[in-house]
Amino acid sequence: MNTAILTAQSGSVPETLGIFFGYALLAVFAQNAVFTRALGVSRLVQLVGDERTNSLLFGALQIVTQLLLAPLAWYVGGVAAAAGLGPAARPLIYLGCIALVSVGELVVLYLVRLPWQRQLLRILPLAALNSCVLGTLLLGRTQSFTLTQSMGFGLGSGVGYLMAVLLVTEAQNRLRSQSIPAAFRGMPITLIYIGVLALAIYGFTGHTVIL
Repeated sequence: MNTAILTAQSGSVPETLGIFFGYALLAVFAQNAVFTRALGVSRLVQLVGDERTNSLLFGALQIVTQLLLAPLAWYVGGVAAAAGLGPAARPLIYLGCIALVSVGELVVLYLVRLPWQRQLLRILPLAALNSCVLGTLLLGRTQSFTLTQSMGFGLGSGVGYLMAVLLVTEAQNRLRSQSIPAAFRGMPITLIYIGVLALAIYGFTGHTVIL
């Protein structure tokens, strides 16, 4: 991250860091990708109960992907807007950015021997190609975020998604209770649980977009 650019944008390094972490916290809690935006819900439901996929590894890989994507998408999105490409072109542009970052991550995972390398290679497409990642980029552009805000929001969205996965995974022990009617066990009760959590956060943030 170029300190000179950030300083020029925000006035000082402490102010820049404040903006970065402020938007990260905002994305984790008040604007959680799953609970307030319904981004990546289908992927989250698939992760819960899947013993082949480590939720922490998945979340960590998605956080890294979001952080790498934020500056690239911010720059490319600005260039596309200056070139006169309208909102209809944004999903395709950002999908191209996601593909580029994913290929870079794939090369690094192949060349650098890391713990859990095989599992990371298997879950990379799941962590990068989902509506949470694409939706975060589109929200950042729609709200005209600066580079610092985009990176903070990307980090927070990744952490918030990981938090949602862990919350739902932890709840599975209770959601398997025999007191739950048979017709609601499994995915139905999981979706109801996610809906209740979303309503709780909705009550905190209200119906207006606070960004």
